[in-house]
Amino acid sequence: LVKVRSAHNNLGSQQAASIRPLLLLSGGLLSSLCHRPSCFSLPAATAFELRPRQASSGVQMSSAIKSVSALGFPFKTPDPFLFCVYHKDNYPAGDDKMQAPRQGNGADFDWSLPYRMYHGDRVPGFPQHPHRGFETLTATLEGLVDHSDSSGCAGRYGEGDLQWLTAGAGVVHGEMFPLVNKDKPNTLRLFQIWLNLPAKDKMVPPAFVMHWAEKIPKMSKDGASLIVFAGEYEDKKGLPPPERSWASDARNDVTVWLIELEPGSSFVIPPSKIGSDANRALYFVEGASVDVCGKPLTAKSTIMLDASKEAGLKNTANAGKAEFLLLQGRPIKEPVVQHGPFVMNTQAEIQQAFMDYRKTEFGGWPWPEDAMVFPRDKGRFALFKGKEEAPPSQCAS
Repeated sequence: LVKVRSAHNNLGSQQAASIRPLLLLSGGLLSSLCHRPSCFSLPAATAFELRPRQASSGVQMSSAIKSVSALGFPFKTPDPFLFCVYHKDNYPAGDDKMQAPRQGNGADFDWSLPYRMYHGDRVPGFPQHPHRGFETLTATLEGLVDHSDSSGCAGRYGEGDLQWLTAGAGVVHGEMFPLVNKDKPNTLRLFQIWLNLPAKDKMVPPAFVMHWAEKIPKMSKDGASLIVFAGEYEDKKGLPPPERSWASDARNDVTVWLIELEPGSSFVIPPSKIGSDANRALYFVEGASVDVCGKPLTAKSTIMLDASKEAGLKNTANAGKAEFLLLQGRPIKEPVVQHGPFVMNTQAEIQQAFMDYRKTEFGGWPWPEDAMVFPRDKGRFALFKGKEEAPPSQCAS
């Protein structure tokens, strides 16, 4: 099943904003086409629809809020973003092999449980699977991730690190969540974000960069904290993305922020540098009660905002932090045809992606395991073109 999103240049801004694609992926069909049980897919059967966004009741016309809806899995994302999920798993202590106490079923996405195994067996995570035509950003908050890919790159990252991967013409990678702590829980929190590539860059060579938490710009003032995973805020400028990323052009104002508010504290999101030419989505992911542009919210929510206006946030709870993810950027405004892990502009290009993957496996898999994990005592590291680096904190020690 294929999702097609068209955002043509001849649409007015009001028309374009009224189109909301709902994305669900087909697990079984993708696995059968890939001929590999480890191909990434979400477990739900799929359909898509286009329907107008309804304005939220009680919001003044002068507000920056365009719409408010319940937070889903995956999040609703505006162009140039394709997909975003918030992983929050309360993994227990691991055994001698960094495994969980229970075995996964191959597609474990049960949100009623304290944690999920996803496509993992005894170590949770996503064994090797292919991508083409877009980028993945894995913005971590807690826990560790073991990365391996078909170009020979690898890493262990987490605790605030950001991994940015340009799939481009095609890459196979795995993301596993080893339970490295034997005597305490292995809580995992991260955002997996898919950023589209324009047609001219969909077949660029794959690229991989690691942004260590110690180097990612941050701001903290009067109970408000900001992590600039991408973009900029005042004098805080995000680290460079891969060269052919849509975010590498400052005119696209691609922004990924995590905003944290202590009880009673506030933060104002300034207007985008490109005003209403940018799309902006805000996700209320943690906290009991907040105020967004004068609108009180107690349920986890997706808030679509007018990027030309500032947006005020306040944590109105008596206890506990509130956390928001902000995604923003100039839309690419090209047709999107997506099938599972491949995102192109036409159905013919999707078919070609499957044929290329069957023929080349995007360079093959150089690792001894489909679900690659590294030794418990390895620490955080990044391996790129045969050269290994460690984060500044480990280098100092």
